[in-house]
Amino acid sequence: MGRSSTRESPMLEIKVQQRRDNTPPPGSSSVTNQPSRPRHPSPSPEFKPYKDWYPWLVPTIVFTNVVLFLVSMFINNCPAHSNKCIAPEFLKRFAFENMKINPLLGPSAATLLKLGALEFKKTVEEREEWRIVTCMWLHAGVFHVLANMMGLVFIGSRLEQEFGFLKIGVIYELSGIGGSLLSSLFVRTSISVGASGALFGLLGGMLSELLTNWTIYANKSAALSTMIIIILINVAVGILPHVDNYAHIGGFLTGFLLGFIVLIRPQFKWTNQKHVPPGYIAPTTKSKYKSYQYILLIISLIVLLVGFTVGLVLLFHGVDGNDYCSWCHYLTCIPTPLWTCEVRCKLDKLDKQINMTCLHNGKFDSFMLEDGNDITEMQTLCLELCSQMS
Repeated sequence: MGRSSTRESPMLEIKVQQRRDNTPPPGSSSVTNQPSRPRHPSPSPEFKPYKDWYPWLVPTIVFTNVVLFLVSMFINNCPAHSNKCIAPEFLKRFAFENMKINPLLGPSAATLLKLGALEFKKTVEEREEWRIVTCMWLHAGVFHVLANMMGLVFIGSRLEQEFGFLKIGVIYELSGIGGSLLSSLFVRTSISVGASGALFGLLGGMLSELLTNWTIYANKSAALSTMIIIILINVAVGILPHVDNYAHIGGFLTGFLLGFIVLIRPQFKWTNQKHVPPGYIAPTTKSKYKSYQYILLIISLIVLLVGFTVGLVLLFHGVDGNDYCSWCHYLTCIPTPLWTCEVRCKLDKLDKQINMTCLHNGKFDSFMLEDGNDITEMQTLCLELCSQMS
């Protein structure tokens, strides 16, 4: 059978892919019955008028405070000088002092004083001014450091995320110094340690930030009332005995003034004008801040500079604030039937032997001191004697 002589033309297969926007190709006159879909503009990136910062300073401060507390416990080494330590078998040299000496589960007052606690005699008379700064990095016990660091995490992290590490660092450090300064003017018979002044400074900064940036908040009344309640609760805790409320008040006032200076935000119109996304027209404004923001900033700066200057001058001239304010002692402790505010003892010194009588409960005891003029050790012994049940 012969091969057929008929030739077939080759087949050309064309595949047509439908356009996603359902529009006919250029030059095409064909009409489709399907309705055309509207075009949607490509999504623009989210517009954020203010920058979000990654909070790293606050965790660093928390870590530093915890490490320094462990260092103070290591140096304290309770089993080396006392047989009444708490859990010495388990904690070894990190064992806590007896509850009568330190009810917060921590080192002795002598150790804290050695490491930089705030004490009037050493700060002013012995010219150890650095204690105004170092005291805010020490803590009296486990309960003390945990309470302060938890508050710092909840308050400081939010502020650092919104305003950055530099501004929050300035408020934290200067507020701690402001709290130490006020405490030194009124507290003469005990030592003071803790980051409470700096923490209260952040609270004060939050309040002034709310007031100076009032126009950008939606629920103004709710935010203000919540903030005031938190502040009042924390200040009320300061009237309990053994709590230095002067540091709280001094830190709060410092942070409150600093908030008007460093936590000020520009107007939304000005921010939109500088960072407006493409395709949008923002309302224009010539002023970056409102008039009341400028006024609060200037007043706060003046008050802050005058306050620190006067406070330092009074402190290093040995002025006792209690001589000029007969009621100020109620700011840090209000006496009730449940506790006494002042722990006082009558002392009779015979060289290194101290005969001590607690004026609160009448208890008497004798002690031998290596240094007969060690005021801190006497205060510790007085506190232990007055803590004994009648």
